[in-house]
Amino acid sequence: MSRVQLALNVSDLDAAVEFYSKLFDTPPAKIRPGYANFAVVEPPLKLVLIEKTGATGALNHLGVEVESPEEVAAAQRRLTAHGMGTTVEDQVSCCYAVQDKVWVDSPDGSPWEIYTVLADTEPDAGAEGDLTTCC
Repeated sequence: MSRVQLALNVSDLDAAVEFYSKLFDTPPAKIRPGYANFAVVEPPLKLVLIEKTGATGALNHLGVEVESPEEVAAAQRRLTAHGMGTTVEDQVSCCYAVQDKVWVDSPDGSPWEIYTVLADTEPDAGAEGDLTTCC
């Protein structure tokens, strides 16, 4: 099963988690410092919240979560065949997980990723978090 991902910048993670838990009637699947995600069943959605005080907009990035690295590679080949510029990241640590992904920008510059989660990770003690390289 694949599902659309919506990653949002939020100024208050606790308030956003409370709001989206009620909106989608589901608890977060993962909460880490400055980060939370929801695996919403209906509608099928991966909602990611990234705490960024002073962000210039609510949208962080968009994506499609797929089940396997093979699906990521197939998406990269398909996008390249259509003449779209892509950036591939394999085994990247992002959003408290190890992921394979391919990025492409929309005509208006909205970043889209097609990705799969290979393994969950935990933040290092005292570290700022696991968000700076991807989000």
